[in-house]
Amino acid sequence: MPAGQQSRLLIYRNYALDTKNDNITSALIFVHGINRDGDNHFRTALAAAFLADRLNNTVIVAPRFASNSGAPGNQVGDCRDSLAVKEANWVCETQRIDTWRFGGGEVDNDKLTSFDFMDEIVRRVARKQVFPNLRSIVVAGHSAGGQFVARYEMSNTVHDSVPFPISYVVSNAAAYPYVDDLRPTATAIPKTFAAAPPGFQPAAPAVSPPPFVPFADARNCVGFDHWPYGLKNRSGYAARLTENDLKKQLAARPTTYLLGEADILPLGVFDTSCPAMAQGPTRLARGLAFSSYVNEHQGLKHKTVVIPFCGHSARCMFTSDIALPFIFPN
Repeated sequence: MPAGQQSRLLIYRNYALDTKNDNITSALIFVHGINRDGDNHFRTALAAAFLADRLNNTVIVAPRFASNSGAPGNQVGDCRDSLAVKEANWVCETQRIDTWRFGGGEVDNDKLTSFDFMDEIVRRVARKQVFPNLRSIVVAGHSAGGQFVARYEMSNTVHDSVPFPISYVVSNAAAYPYVDDLRPTATAIPKTFAAAPPGFQPAAPAVSPPPFVPFADARNCVGFDHWPYGLKNRSGYAARLTENDLKKQLAARPTTYLLGEADILPLGVFDTSCPAMAQGPTRLARGLAFSSYVNEHQGLKHKTVVIPFCGHSARCMFTSDIALPFIFPN
């Protein structure tokens, strides 16, 4: 739990975070998806570490952002996680912006956010007295966890306070935080990928538009540029920073977008809201467009890796040979 707080976050880990371990040289913090199944994501991370031959020198931490809609104060949604004593309770999955995915506050204490807990996990694994030979930290997430990491990357205030490089892996997120009013056209998607939904063949325009243009339907698509789809009207942890801070941190921090080549179906509670659809018709299209946006339009140097044959599956994505070097850097 963060210092001075009573609530706690339950985690899965393969090594103790308070016992000195000279063997550990890297850390992987892996955030679950919408089902809040930290146990399954922990098993996926273990499988990936085994395949990369990194089980003996990588500390793996998989947090659980639990939600119980029947608990006092949380009457939104239909989540029935059993909460441990003093375990933090989070807003159940809805279109609200104050969920754990976007750095929202705990149900009984909106000043204590999901990103605050991630800050504390980063600080714990970065302690020299526990892991004296640690050289790198990777914060990764799939699906809703990818949404978490995409926004934590640009928001967190611990990145420069630890003595190790931190990198971020965003996998198959449903939507991304654009920093202005530009949104992608079909031209933003590389022609080398079939990123449209199956059977969808849009008519080709007579003249190809620019890859990114000011969003034309802003009047009817309320919130297209509001948090978590944009930077306006932020809440939770991200509201503590200015827009300029967020833009600078987005640019400065090493990020890899892992995208499933077959993630073109509306699986896993696909976000069909107007602000999300403004970013593209599928998760693959949205990821390709956003990575193009940050690199070509914003001048960043984020990496994009498309995993062949993978759909919306954390196990397929994170155990692929192509992904392993980004999850377990040398």
